[in-house]
Amino acid sequence: MRSPAKRRRRPDITCSAGSVAPERINAIVQSHWGIENQLHWVLDVVMDEGQAGNRKDHGPHNLALLRKLALNLAKLEPSKGSMRGKLKRAGWDNAFLAQILAQFANLQMR
Repeated sequence: MRSPAKRRRRPDITCSAGSVAPERINAIVQSHWGIENQLHWVLDVVMDEGQAGNRKDHGPHNLALLRKLALNLAKLEPSKGSMRGKLKRAGWDNAFLAQILAQFANLQMR
């Protein structure tokens, strides 16, 4: 048995039975996990996040933030095309990259 200092306390989850129908709670939870899974799928398939070789210190967290920033900026770019195509184009075309990064500057000004 673990000593009391090493025991982990799980967060309490409470639900008010009278305020929300179980079907509504189920729909909310499924919606949340659908969004969460979609993000991870895009990160894994488009950015090949599963093959990232960085495992030391804050490297994985820092690169994950940069990947998410790149995906969000590519989503804001209005042209048609796949996410992977936009990211490749940004890597090949400095003018397109500047256009995407300018959107980030515009968001900061709002």
